[in-house]
Amino acid sequence: MDETILDAFRQNGLSRRAFLKFCAATASLLALPPAAAAMAEKLATTLRPTVIYLSYQECTGCLESMTRSFSPTIEHLMFNNISLAFNDTLQAAAGEAAEAARKEAMRKAWGKYILIVDGAVPMGAGGAYCVAAGQSAVDDLRHAAQGAAAIIAVGTCAAFGGVPYAAPNPTGAVPVSEVIRDRPIINVSGCPPIPEVMTGVIVYYLSFGMPALDRQGRPVTFYGNTIHDRCYRRPFYDEGRFAHTFDDEGARNGWCLYELGCKGPVTYNACATLKWNQGTSFPIQSGHGCLGCSEPDFWDKGGFYRPLPAATGHWPRGEVLGGAALGGAVVGVGAAALARSRQQAAAAKSAKEVNSPPPKEDSHEH
Repeated sequence: MDETILDAFRQNGLSRRAFLKFCAATASLLALPPAAAAMAEKLATTLRPTVIYLSYQECTGCLESMTRSFSPTIEHLMFNNISLAFNDTLQAAAGEAAEAARKEAMRKAWGKYILIVDGAVPMGAGGAYCVAAGQSAVDDLRHAAQGAAAIIAVGTCAAFGGVPYAAPNPTGAVPVSEVIRDRPIINVSGCPPIPEVMTGVIVYYLSFGMPALDRQGRPVTFYGNTIHDRCYRRPFYDEGRFAHTFDDEGARNGWCLYELGCKGPVTYNACATLKWNQGTSFPIQSGHGCLGCSEPDFWDKGGFYRPLPAATGHWPRGEVLGGAALGGAVVGVGAAALARSRQQAAAAKSAKEVNSPPPKEDSHEH
């Protein structure tokens, strides 16, 4: 009998209540709180799909990132939501046994499985730069794509070519979309992508099908705003306050890193809202400007520490900076007020936790 996602939860000792909490948390992550009930109803009856995860020209950083997802966790995905039939890094099998298992899984789920591709695809030298089990990466991808219901290109290398695609591109690397043109592709870019973005996209696809995509093929839910739009340093940008070195007064006071090459104004991603390491921080919060790694050709767009010619790509830089200083009275004040309210809420929560008595041992929910 085919196993549904709810069946998998129950077999792992989890109640329907735990299942509903999982759906609510995931819907919230996807900025779809009202859809929690619909997501629960859909996932409860959805058969666990087969997932084939293929790796080509990559550094394993994307998979490393995915294993650190906390909502939903990779364990939740593998044991409750999907049937991960092949991943040459996580699986115990190797060699002929692994290839045989992959072929059998693809045969049984032909036309229905989700294909996750990690890494660029080398086309040079007839594909000879990347060969596994006697088959080139490009031929392997073409065959696997034929039986896929959808393809998720994980990481900037798979989505846009990434580092292997950068000049002079000696291996002839290309993104997945340049090889496969007859299957729906979801690009989840980033070097690496945010863990919760990767797992969230998979759960969204299981619940509702293809998400709304931007012009780069990325889910609008996670790539609908620039990092600059949601950056907590935005008020300083609007006031015209910029750090000029990594150890000057501006840097110590947390001013905008635009002058130090931050690519946040032209980079679409959820780093400033979801952050990393369970919402702990993101590069700008840690004192380093955005590299623009979720955008096409980020490696070839000049030095990482060279300021953008214009914050939005439309105005001369002098006008942008002048407008920032003059326009801060409106946008800057609003953003600063929001930042202060968040800081006050966080401080109040911290004080409450410090002053609250520890929970009783027998009150823990199982």
